Amino acid sequence: MRFSCAARTDVGVVRSGNEDTYLMASDRGLFVVADGMGGHAAGEVASEMAARLVAERFAPVRGMSDDELMAQMVGAIRAANAAIFERTLQEHDKRGMGTTATAMALLPRRYLIGHVGDSRAYILRGGTLSQLTKDHSYVQEQVDAGRLSPEEARVHPYANVITRCVGSSGDVVPDLYIGTLEPGDLILLASDGLTGMIEDADMQAILEGDGTLEDLVDRLIAEANRRGGLDNITVILVRIEEVSPPTGEIPVATPR
Repeated sequence: MRFSCAARTDVGVVRSGNEDTYLMASDRGLFVVADGMGGHAAGEVASEMAARLVAERFAPVRGMSDDELMAQMVGAIRAANAAIFERTLQEHDKRGMGTTATAMALLPRRYLIGHVGDSRAYILRGGTLSQLTKDHSYVQEQVDAGRLSPEEARVHPYANVITRCVGSSGDVVPDLYIGTLEPGDLILLASDGLTGMIEDADMQAILEGDGTLEDLVDRLIAEANRRGGLDNITVILVRIEEVSPPTGEIPVATPR
């Protein structure tokens, strides 16, 4: 498998600090977006810990089954959760900190995503932008229950309230998503500083524009800031250029 990738994080227009963290281990085909919370720089600590520890703990080897890979992703996120929660118990100024975590691993011909919180993963394929993950949020629960429409949820005063995060309790259960990849697929991982400011149709229009992946990342962030930049904004883009037979090969990033 061959792919190209680009990423950037931005403080936004309103916030004074950036509590988002992203990680691109392109040599291993692993990508993480984490959006921290907690104040006093604790959110920044939580998101950095989550991204780093997931990358350390998720280390698949050739021949692993899908069940083994999924179990390792769950274990990596739960280990990050345990470490962050333990730190909240040991350090008074870190109490209450936590973070979202959306981690994607590229595997032969497919992707695996572990997800907690309201950062998101999307895939653009054949002219259709599809959301791969489901938010762990108050408004998403209300949408699922039929009490809010998706349009109402976007502007609801509790739109930023999440119902599951990494580090706020002794354990966490991540959602897992696995699916196939095709040449030309464009995958977006983003914090809610992007998705809360730009509707899906407008994101798709930007993603379908000309330019390098770096150009597209910059345009997405610029548009979120143009619309208010109410939160930190983090974007990772991954374009699948070649999908090889499932022989267990390590994905290869295309040199820029």
